[in-house]
Amino acid sequence: MSRTMNKTFSRFVTAVAAVSVVTSTAGCGSGGTAPSNVINYWLWDNNQQPVYQKCADAFEAAHPGRKVAITQYGWSSYFTKLASGFIADTGPDVFTDHVSKLGQHLDLEVLQPLDELAATKGIKDEDYLPQLAALWKGPDGRRYGVPKDWDTVAYFYNKDATAAAGVTDAELQSMTWNPDDGGTLEKVLARLTVDEKGVRGDQPGFDKTRVKSYGLAGTDSGYGGFGQSQWSPYTGSIGWNFTDKNPWGARFNFDDPKVQKTIDWYFGLAKKGFMAPFAVAGNNTSGIGADKQMSAGNAAMALAGSFMISSYFKLVDPQGKPLPIGLAPTPVGPSGKRASMFNGLADVVSKQSKNPELAGEWVAFLGSDACQDIVGDSGAVFPARPNGMTIAKQRQAAAGVDITPFTMHVDDGTTFTIPVTTDAADIVPLMQSAFDPIYLGSASGSSLSTLNRQMNRLLESNS
Repeated sequence: MSRTMNKTFSRFVTAVAAVSVVTSTAGCGSGGTAPSNVINYWLWDNNQQPVYQKCADAFEAAHPGRKVAITQYGWSSYFTKLASGFIADTGPDVFTDHVSKLGQHLDLEVLQPLDELAATKGIKDEDYLPQLAALWKGPDGRRYGVPKDWDTVAYFYNKDATAAAGVTDAELQSMTWNPDDGGTLEKVLARLTVDEKGVRGDQPGFDKTRVKSYGLAGTDSGYGGFGQSQWSPYTGSIGWNFTDKNPWGARFNFDDPKVQKTIDWYFGLAKKGFMAPFAVAGNNTSGIGADKQMSAGNAAMALAGSFMISSYFKLVDPQGKPLPIGLAPTPVGPSGKRASMFNGLADVVSKQSKNPELAGEWVAFLGSDACQDIVGDSGAVFPARPNGMTIAKQRQAAAGVDITPFTMHVDDGTTFTIPVTTDAADIVPLMQSAFDPIYLGSASGSSLSTLNRQMNRLLESNS
């Protein structure tokens, strides 16, 4: 065990020891007593569990005698449960991983290199959509995950609310923004905001302290502070990058004045009353989700990932009437381009698996056309393989949903990825603790210089 791993694992054990005492008694993981022909597979999305059960059924039919046991936990508890499983040796054979956690899991040495397993060593980058496979390679060049899906972000909006405000679809499709006056995006948000007396945000007498419906739903900082469904499209469209290189950068760039100005503008929307405040959005365990804010009539628009398509297009108002939902792309920024964070999940094999070769067979199947076509037809997420994505586009089009606001970023190359670095276990909470006060209004973007120094010291200590 390396010095870096010793230090990280010590913090890891301390953080989850209390939880592991409880979960270690459950015995639901791969440790110890699981039959050798059973693959324990964990994921966090309840919308996707039925989809992957279909994949499991297909896998079992093609591999007689094999069995896949799927366990689903909610996002808010998933990684805590996983951490407890690592410590108690009751974790899964295979689990869905998030790229923001890759650095932490490599530090902990809990991932099996897939190049060493018979079923996965022949996987090729070109079998998947551009960028996805490269996300799941470590600093050592070895592959640790097989891509399962991908997402970008766009605005979901309530067509009744935009029509009532006189905001046209054409306006929504061509929004611009800048950190000085907010561009046409801020004008749209002001127009969509209504106070308790019916006065709109761009009208005289608007009371920002008594807002009935906000132009933009509030969201938490997302994925440990990286702002995917929050501020990331704006920082991405000013010619700025999180780190000096990605993945495995050696320096963060939050001391850049232009990103600090952008962050001040974004959270300033809450101060102006155009975006739901922190008291509403809170964090991902106690806040009210953006989709629920829209359903309740408390917000007209929400920025969200493509993995939320099925949720938003099922929204109903407080009377149970379906909400008419539209999609709009992220705005054109000062760089002259739109931007979206590009995220890709993957399936990985735990080093604790008692049968890693069998686990590798399941991971290879999850990343194959046989499973990915099932995923594409489900409409739940965008699959990682081209054929599955073609099926997904056809399914959404048949349902009357134009997913161009999401796919355009991949087509025109305006994506950027979540920073993948070492020391993720420490960096993630630092990010969260720095951005929450800015949202609350008790700190400004300039405070990110302190955050930047703290994160860079962590990277330097292990370089």
